[in-house]
Order: sequence, then structure tokens, then C-alpha cells
Amino acid sequence: MATGGFEGAIFDVDGVLVDSPHEQAWRDALRELMDGEWADIRERSAWSEDAFTPQVYQRVLSGKPRMAGALAALHHFRIPDAEARVDVYAARKQALIVRLVEARQFTAYPDALRFVLAVRDLGIPEAAASSSKNADLFLKHIRLDTFTEKEGLTYDFVHPGLTLLDLFDADLSGRDLARGKPDPEIFLAAAAELKVAPEHCFVVEDAVSGIQAARAGRMAALGVARAGDRHLLAAAHADLVVTSLDEVDVRALTAHRLATRQARS
Repeated sequence: MATGGFEGAIFDVDGVLVDSPHEQAWRDALRELMDGEWADIRERSAWSEDAFTPQVYQRVLSGKPRMAGALAALHHFRIPDAEARVDVYAARKQALIVRLVEARQFTAYPDALRFVLAVRDLGIPEAAASSSKNADLFLKHIRLDTFTEKEGLTYDFVHPGLTLLDLFDADLSGRDLARGKPDPEIFLAAAAELKVAPEHCFVVEDAVSGIQAARAGRMAALGVARAGDRHLLAAAHADLVVTSLDEVDVRALTAHRLATRQARS
């Protein structure tokens, strides 16, 4: 490990490492309910299929634990009796996401895999810390041995059958914690499992709530703006915002800096 550099890297999963079908599952689950058993309340709500946009998902649901996200969405669309309906909505979404994962309806971001591998090559311990209880379902299906072979990359630590889940030194994903993001609890727990002080960790996030959690935990925050939301992540005080992790100067991590390849000085 490089002296004076970052000593721990903590990654959100959905939207950072994996292009997951969570947004589709949340949208489809609510549409099914509003077209079916909740059809009688449609006119009393602000919901429409067109109104459930990627921007709404990013602002209202992204980064939150399942129940908190479900309730936030119901409140956003002014669904009557939201508290009494949240369990049904969350369960419908979970059933959909499991079917989508089993059908392999997700992909890993190549730039994220390149970055995770490069960080590990520096000797920096890594942790996965997603609010989603489904994160491990994605991570265990992502093969790093086949990815590195396809990319022409060679690392001593990559062995046949290695998955992205295997690569992480700690996995906090989906753990039952008292507080969800933007509270820093999950990131502080990840740092503790890595045995690294929070101020020597950096967090990679795509959601405003995740950036806020990193900052609240005294960690450096690297925002990945995959949804055209660079301004939102910057406004949440991310230390660096990129649209692809290929933009990050990996060597700067050894100097405890988040920087782009174009700004190495």
C-alpha cells in the first residue's frame, strides 16, 4: 500500500458498478399496481407512467434502502394511504427484481471493473456498501477472469472463476442498519471492517444521498454522473465528479487525491 495515499475504497453497487434493473423494477411494480389492484386511487394520485422518469428515480429512490425508497416514491406520487401500501409496493418490486436478475437483465460497467481492478492493483483494500439487499446477486454473477481476458488485462490476483463479489475485502451490501443514506452508518461500518480510518477512505457513489453520506462520514467522495446529474452530485459537495471512472487518475490515489487524468499536477 502506498504510504500517504488512500487506504480504503468503498463502492456503491447500483449505478456505480452495475447497470441494474432497479429503476425498471420500481417503475414496473408501481405501474402494475396502479393498473390493477390500486386502479381505484389513480385519479387521486399524481402518478402516471410518463411521470416516473429516470430523474425521479435518481432524485427520489436511488441509494435508499428498499422500504425507505418505496415510501419516498409513494409520497412523491401522492399515493393515498402510502404507509399502508408501502409493504405491497416493496414486495412487488422485489419479486420483479429477482426475476430480472435471474434472467441476467443487467450488465457491469466496464469502466467500473477496470477501476476496481486498478485500485486493487495498488494494494488498496476495497468494500462494497450498497443499501440494496440484491447487490450480492449482481456481484456474484460478474466474472473478472473473463473480463480481464477480454480486455487484455493481466493481474496476479485474478484467478479462474474470480467474481466481483470475491474481490471485495468487505461486503456491507443489504446489511440491516439503523439508518440509511444520507446517514454515513454503512460507510463507517465498511471502513471499520477494512480497518481503515474514515478520513483515509474514498467512496464511489452515483446518488446524492450517497455523496452526502460519504461527506458526513469524513470520507472523500467520488461522484459518477451516469444519469446526466453531474450538477446534483457537485451540489452535494462531491470532491470529484466524472461521467466515467476511466477519467480518474488512479496514480493520484497514492497521494491521497481524487483527480482526473487531465489534472495530475
